[in-house]
Amino acid sequence: METLWGLALSVFTSLFAIVNPVVNIPVFLELTSTADRATKRRVAKSSTFTAFCVVLVFLVLGKSIFDFLGITIPAFRITGGILLFYVGFELLSSKKSSIQSTGNPVAFDESVAVSPLAIPMLAGPGTIVAAMNYTANQHYWGMLVIVSVLALVMYITYLAFIYSERIFKLLGTNIITVLGKLMGLIVAIMGTNMVLDGIKTALFS
Repeated sequence: METLWGLALSVFTSLFAIVNPVVNIPVFLELTSTADRATKRRVAKSSTFTAFCVVLVFLVLGKSIFDFLGITIPAFRITGGILLFYVGFELLSSKKSSIQSTGNPVAFDESVAVSPLAIPMLAGPGTIVAAMNYTANQHYWGMLVIVSVLALVMYITYLAFIYSERIFKLLGTNIITVLGKLMGLIVAIMGTNMVLDGIKTALFS
């Protein structure tokens, strides 16, 4: 049981840092600036549910995809670690990650729930890589923990979007910026750790 709790904490820390619910609040507010309250709720619900489903597909079919393409776990971890480190480095450099963001602001349209909010902001390569990294050699209960934590992170993101205006007024731009830097540091460290794990697995397994 202790191992499962450890897995849950590790997965939660990783996914929460990458998804960045609080840091994505200004983006959500900008994309839904012309929407009414009910529409904002629909967009928040649709974006987080879509992101959950996208990552879930990769969690379930990830091993099959690896086997089909001949991708090894060490290679995946090393490449994924480099990708995560890059995302974290961009966050630390006060840049909007080119992997997780879309660039120019988009005029409001309910389809923003799918793109850019769900894909690639919430369910971008960084999120998928981090989630799939934990599925390697996991048993049934381990997979259940990962999926449950993924659902929890998306639900927290949904709440952050729903109460985005209040949170933004409460925290302010400066605190949100600081939180983004901290999350970037965490993501960069996790990326480095994934690379080291991949090298260790390749050399000693």
